[in-house]
Amino acid sequence: MKRIAVFASGGGTDFQSVIDANEREHFCEISILIASKHDIGAIERAQKHGIPSAVYAKAEWPDLEELYSDLKKRLNELKVDYIVLAGWLKIIPESFIRAFEDRIINIHPSLIPSFCGGGFYGLKVHRAVLEYGAKISGCTVHFVNEVPDGGAIIAQRAVDVEEDDTPESLQARILEVEHMLLPYCVKKLCEGKIKKDGRKVSVAD
Repeated sequence: MKRIAVFASGGGTDFQSVIDANEREHFCEISILIASKHDIGAIERAQKHGIPSAVYAKAEWPDLEELYSDLKKRLNELKVDYIVLAGWLKIIPESFIRAFEDRIINIHPSLIPSFCGGGFYGLKVHRAVLEYGAKISGCTVHFVNEVPDGGAIIAQRAVDVEEDDTPESLQARILEVEHMLLPYCVKKLCEGKIKKDGRKVSVAD
């Protein structure tokens, strides 16, 4: 069974969706939660389900490369196969991405390549969608490369934008879809059913 590490920076609802799906279908071992700060909801969720957690807060490390070097060592000791970014709001150094090439996936709350990249996270994404007047938004699961939100796309799901939407209401509806799409992609990845050829990604049934 493949082992995954989940990275989170907030409440951990995407993380919870993976936990719940895995408890039903048993497609992976969640070896550890990596949190970017203390006292976040994701840590409480990990504790509730008996999943080990570790905090890697930038403020507690003199150098970002040292932080990720230590994190890489920890994940290798745990024999982690894949890393799932589930609301991870920190920049990851290229050296770390290269060390886990094609083994890191992320979920982003828009239809990439729209409303993504530097500065687009959380409610900022949904506010930008509404200000632009877009009629459709959604979420994307993609491989992680050195470009923020720039890796090959694994799967996307669309969500209609309603005329009376606020950033909060749009976020809530997209989160519901995220909570289905992310576990689906993690399951397929752990089952070896995702194949990547450059920017083209296929997902087998």
